[in-house]
Amino acid sequence: MASREEERRARAGALLGEEKLDALLVTNLHNVRYLTGFTGSNGHLLLLRDGAAQLLTDPRYDVQARQQANCAVEIVKGPLFKATGKAMGRAKVRRVGFEGSDLAWAGWKVMEDALPSRATLRGTQGIVEGLRAVKDEAELALIRASCATNSRALERALKNFRAGMTEAQLAAEIDYRSRQEGASGPAFDTIVAGGVHSALPHAQPRARAIEPGMLLIDMGAMQAAYASDMTRTAHVGKPTTRFRRMYGAVLEAQLAALNAVRDGVSTRSVDRAARETLKNHGLEKYFTHSTGHGLGLEIHECPRIAHADKTRLVAGMAITIEPGIYIEGWGGIRIEDTVVVTAKGHENLTATSKALRIL
Repeated sequence: MASREEERRARAGALLGEEKLDALLVTNLHNVRYLTGFTGSNGHLLLLRDGAAQLLTDPRYDVQARQQANCAVEIVKGPLFKATGKAMGRAKVRRVGFEGSDLAWAGWKVMEDALPSRATLRGTQGIVEGLRAVKDEAELALIRASCATNSRALERALKNFRAGMTEAQLAAEIDYRSRQEGASGPAFDTIVAGGVHSALPHAQPRARAIEPGMLLIDMGAMQAAYASDMTRTAHVGKPTTRFRRMYGAVLEAQLAALNAVRDGVSTRSVDRAARETLKNHGLEKYFTHSTGHGLGLEIHECPRIAHADKTRLVAGMAITIEPGIYIEGWGGIRIEDTVVVTAKGHENLTATSKALRIL
């Protein structure tokens, strides 16, 4: 029986014919892991052909590569890209695709110089990423576990919230609790932003005490190589009427977008559901980013849930739904869940309550 990675390579290899390629040079480390099972952190790449695959890496990964990768392995003692060019020559491939968004010009030039005269390199986009967008059941189980870890970490961290704690201290507490719950680390730099600082969608935690007012927390866990993502906006002290009204509007927009998620719908229709809701509240101009994104081995993957995107959702995609509003001089509110697209709707993997939390 073929392994999961072998089946993935077969599907990727079949796409090469559609692209009129003899081979694909896979340099994105997440794509290499997806296709081979190898977890090295740098210094390796994959030469993929229809029916064959060869992992090239340096001597640091000799034992690890042979233990993990279920394909041919070549240990390269010299320059990796030069050896790859020679490997492509031995394979007698002529039309070789490379991952255009990942390969640097310097590496491309070395390989081009090492190629046989009749071979050519051509940039490609999204061949493996397109396969990764739809998760299998094993992947979904890992994302569910990561989401559960993320929710538990937030609850434990907020139990230790106290007056005078800084944004940076709360972010560190979240990361610590996440590791205690089983994560290998954060899926991205944890965001903790209080008051007017929360008006920055990607605010960096400051060494400044969290004062009474809104408190935005965006966090994700990386567990068994798979990411989760969640945002909650709480309030320190008694919230104002304006904040309650704004919070209710964002929550309504998030629920509208969630209700639009199902197999076959366009991503822009999901985005539109959130924007139309905020427009009804006179807040659309304060929503300055896309409604969500895919996640998996990386925190940002295909598809993008945005107003100009025409991608159709497919059952098995893991995506975020995260509308928000950001008003300079006042603050920001964002509510985000990680969900899986299903035939009739979605499965919400984020267990944390969205009821307004007052700290």
